[in-house]
Amino acid sequence: MNKIMEYKISTDYEGQTIEYFLKTNGYSRPLMIHLKKTENGILLNGIWAHVRDKLKSDDILTINIIEEKASENIPASYISKEAFQKMVVYEDEDILLMNKPSGLAVHPSLGHYEDTLANYCAYHYKNFVFRCINRIDRDTSGLVLIAKNMLSSARLSSQQTEKKIHRKYLAIASGITEKAGTIDIPIARKEESVIERCIDFEKGDTAVTHYTLLETGKTDDNTDYSLLMIELETGRTHQIRVHMKAIGHPLPGDFLYNPDTKHIKRQALHSYQLTFNHPISSKTLSFTVNPPEDFYFIDWKF
Repeated sequence: MNKIMEYKISTDYEGQTIEYFLKTNGYSRPLMIHLKKTENGILLNGIWAHVRDKLKSDDILTINIIEEKASENIPASYISKEAFQKMVVYEDEDILLMNKPSGLAVHPSLGHYEDTLANYCAYHYKNFVFRCINRIDRDTSGLVLIAKNMLSSARLSSQQTEKKIHRKYLAIASGITEKAGTIDIPIARKEESVIERCIDFEKGDTAVTHYTLLETGKTDDNTDYSLLMIELETGRTHQIRVHMKAIGHPLPGDFLYNPDTKHIKRQALHSYQLTFNHPISSKTLSFTVNPPEDFYFIDWKF
């Protein structure tokens, strides 16, 4: 989606290049390349400018971020306006925050080419490039943050890299866990599987998960479960699911790592809270959504 930014240059940037100004204001290299190729992408006092042009105090720098093509390989799939809006938690011209239901994939993949969140966004917004900041698994419910333009994507991606986007998950674990703990165990892709991950101390990537016990509960068939608040230091594929299994407390309903579906039919994991700085205003935002009904096979009081 298109975005226009206008800046009045302060004395701090007197004599600096436009490129320097853009870099220090969160413009990524791919975005600057895009601006160079866009007619009137960069205007200095109303005149098409080059990134090497130098700035003076009180100059007016206008940035026109124009996108005319939608995401490749993401066809638009019909979704009613009502159904789409039901998932929206927050939206402005720069970001979209959605409460994704379990069973809905975020991106097209094998077996899910046209029935994903990306396909529905492509239908709802014309010429939309889908840029998801915190991808979650298909059967995980909860908050998904999407950048609506190249600048918000660049700045949110930087926050992600600098670990300034804070994510909290709710998970139900089998058995009774410790009151709190940190799991620091490397994770790798399982050799004979395309999607499954495993613990691998030799070839695995660093993975760190923090958990806090919120409540314990027991089902009618006398099965113990723990409700956990989980925070991630790293974002490996299936990290929470693999780590909880590694310490002997797998998530119920997890078809890959613990296919126990007596009480829930998908992994008991929910993206509960996201805290980040707005990519344009820099205002700190924090959003929380409670899990769907299937989480409450025990009457949790969090």
